Amino acid sequence: MNYKNTTHFDLRPDQLNEEQAAIELEELAKLIAYHDRLYEDAEPEIHDSEYDALRIRNDKIEKLFPHLVRPDSPSYKVGATPSGKFRKVKHKIPMLSLSNAFTYEDISNFFTSIRSFIIELNDPSIPIEIVAEPKIDGISCSLRYENQRLVLGATRGDGIEGDDVTNNVKTINDIPKQLPPFAPEILEIRGEVYMSDEDFLKFNKEQEEKGEKIFANPRNAAAGSLRQIDPEVTDSRPLSFFAYAWGDISEPIAKTQWEARDRIASWGFILSKPAKILNGLDEIKQFYEEIQSKRSGFGFSIDGVVYKINKIDLQGRLGFISRSPRWAIAHKLPPEKGQTRIKDIKIQVGRVGSLTPIAELEPINIGGVLVSRATLHNQDEIERKDFRKGDLVVVQRAGDVIPQVVSVIIKDRPLDSKPYQFPDKCTICQSATVREQHEAVRYCTGGLFCSAQAHERLKHFISRNAFDIEGLGGKIIEMFYNEGLVNVPFCRPC
Repeated sequence: MNYKNTTHFDLRPDQLNEEQAAIELEELAKLIAYHDRLYEDAEPEIHDSEYDALRIRNDKIEKLFPHLVRPDSPSYKVGATPSGKFRKVKHKIPMLSLSNAFTYEDISNFFTSIRSFIIELNDPSIPIEIVAEPKIDGISCSLRYENQRLVLGATRGDGIEGDDVTNNVKTINDIPKQLPPFAPEILEIRGEVYMSDEDFLKFNKEQEEKGEKIFANPRNAAAGSLRQIDPEVTDSRPLSFFAYAWGDISEPIAKTQWEARDRIASWGFILSKPAKILNGLDEIKQFYEEIQSKRSGFGFSIDGVVYKINKIDLQGRLGFISRSPRWAIAHKLPPEKGQTRIKDIKIQVGRVGSLTPIAELEPINIGGVLVSRATLHNQDEIERKDFRKGDLVVVQRAGDVIPQVVSVIIKDRPLDSKPYQFPDKCTICQSATVREQHEAVRYCTGGLFCSAQAHERLKHFISRNAFDIEGLGGKIIEMFYNEGLVNVPFCRPC
């Protein structure tokens, strides 16, 4: 099931007739529910921007055809139903999600809706104070304390019911198990379980060494780790927690969101930073652009900026719509570029001998994926863009998937920098390399004498696109080769 398989997605919502709209709303309800489930299971098939596009399209069609809104509409739902692996628990107060904004016009409309809802704010000259903070890309979690003791941890689930993961959250060091005596008797703290960039790199390396599952990004690693049946597995994984809100509580927490942050911190919780009180669209633009420029260096994944009305009494008056509060909104960040350094340039030899230069990078978080290597394509590309060891470079993920080094920041180039010399001998077997006229790629002439080519040919032989040998992966075939058990692909005649 995927986005391109839907029936009328090549038409704009305003071009649909009633029959087409009804068909699309049914398809979108199923498709979004499907991707919600995958997201909860830490196995997403599409990027966040594609998922957001599905949500936006569904909302537009529903506005054009309100009489066709379905009982199972994504507009009514938050996340996915609980997995069934854990005991279900009902949230005392629903855990809703935030509405998304993608442009400054969306943010302007957010303020317009607030002014139209609250009569005394109808004058545009009256400032509306908000608190802005990074939107962490992890897995939402609720923590319930009774008499200052942690008694329940639950995932968000569908917003009404979640999974009971109490034993698992108790293994996370950032989560207090006992609150100070001045904390409320009943307190529900909501936040995000996540994995830092540094911890994610170490964790994935350990997983690879053990021959176990490698995760695509820190968010998936955090979600998969929190939802383990065995708490000892969760305990072995480097999870962290940021608090950002509260639910059920036995006494008022504060008069403003900013004061509430201070109180939550005083109880021993870590909050996401940088956070700031802002007034007006100009200050929002400045803060948003600052977050966007620095996001790769935070040390954890973010996918937006959250804006919340600062005065809690106004939050109460504004209330909620079907699946989100009126007093808060998430300003999503665009596909990311970042800056990092080339630690080294290595040559990768393919199964037919092609030599591909690979940039070994200082790890950088690009769009929720930690990038530490990226192809430099070929000799011509290196010479054209003058990539060198030690260069500060701009990195992006092409189509939000493939890591790509875009350009060099020349002004930050080290003084002792030297142009990269493409090798005229194979870095693996020392055989001569050749480049045919009009060819961009250089090749190793070693053939199967070159261990890299032998490895890659064996891996291709067992791969899904060739003989598709189940249970025999690249690591095992490499071990067989190194032990001298297998040298070349061979099929015995029938």
